[in-house]
Amino acid sequence: MKQYIRRTLQKVAEEYLQAFPAVAILGPRQVGKSTLAKQIIAVMEHAVYLDLERPSDLEKLRDPEMYFELHRDAMVCLDEIRRKPELFTVLRSIIDARERNGQFLILGSASPDLIRQTSESLAGRIAFLELAPFSIDEIHADRDQETLFRYWNRGGFPRSYLAPSDALSLAWRENFIRTFLERDIAQLGFPAAANTVQRLWQMCAHQHGQLLNAAAIGKALGITHTTVRKYLDLLAQTFMLRVLPPFMANVKKRLVKSPKLYLRDSGILHALLRIHDMDALFGHPVFGASWEGMALENGLQKFSQWQAGFYRTAAGTEMDLVLERGTQRIGIEFKASRAPKVLRGFWNALDDLNLTHAYIVAPVQESYPIHEKVHVMALGDFLREVSN
Repeated sequence: MKQYIRRTLQKVAEEYLQAFPAVAILGPRQVGKSTLAKQIIAVMEHAVYLDLERPSDLEKLRDPEMYFELHRDAMVCLDEIRRKPELFTVLRSIIDARERNGQFLILGSASPDLIRQTSESLAGRIAFLELAPFSIDEIHADRDQETLFRYWNRGGFPRSYLAPSDALSLAWRENFIRTFLERDIAQLGFPAAANTVQRLWQMCAHQHGQLLNAAAIGKALGITHTTVRKYLDLLAQTFMLRVLPPFMANVKKRLVKSPKLYLRDSGILHALLRIHDMDALFGHPVFGASWEGMALENGLQKFSQWQAGFYRTAAGTEMDLVLERGTQRIGIEFKASRAPKVLRGFWNALDDLNLTHAYIVAPVQESYPIHEKVHVMALGDFLREVSN
């Protein structure tokens, strides 16, 4: 029997369907969008699910207006709608005629066509949600060291995390990378050379957590810095890469203005670097940056409503992540150590930014304070603390 892990996004998606005529769930391939959609529609009477990568389902929409009229009282889920982008104009007229919420659930990997069509045709009628790989909350990876290490090593793609062994998990991730490069890029409508994207992706893995230097990357790859940025946008739009901007605080310091690069899934990062298990990760130079990226991605997914960036001055004062919402401004430093230590730059940033609170997020067993404004915390504890 297949193991199903309930996704946090399910409740949000169900609430959105009550409030909007259409809801789009976007995310990378194999992240579990179809599984989530089937869970949502399982309790809906007369709901219809169409996988547009299946020829028989695609054929049903030869005359979409007639088909949707047949199911006028149902909620229709359209999986991989990019296969039939002309549907968007039809959806608009149907949504306006019926004047009710919860008419369509749309699934898809990000693509320029999908985003453009939905924003133009369904503006004001559709809400967007992003489904990311498993979070630490969803799999309770903070409950014991073995589960945490498994999650950190394999990442959060369902088939990778749930694989029977590390070797099979790595094989799945390597196949995912190959398919993404050889098929998905072209199918999603991105005009890009797969071999160049692969080399850039691997270079980003080696520079995970570092400042972007597009000119240096371009020189190493033999392409222009504008092409580098175009390909970085491709990886970002397909949820493979996160480009974290600097936090532009109003301080009298010269700030670093280049963004930082992170691969969004630690398992994909390790596959690109040929790191096959935790033993190999412990001995690899990316060890600290890997923890930082995994923990940071969990934080950004949890606190998506906060303004986020990193803080760094030319003099070396820095904070890995700064989150701001309203009058709250918190700082987070990520340390892959059971006995984490922070340098002078951390304390300077605490003063520069006038932080409400700061956290040192590390793989520790229990949380403890080191200052009236600063706590050392396990990742799961930090996510729960700030969300309360």
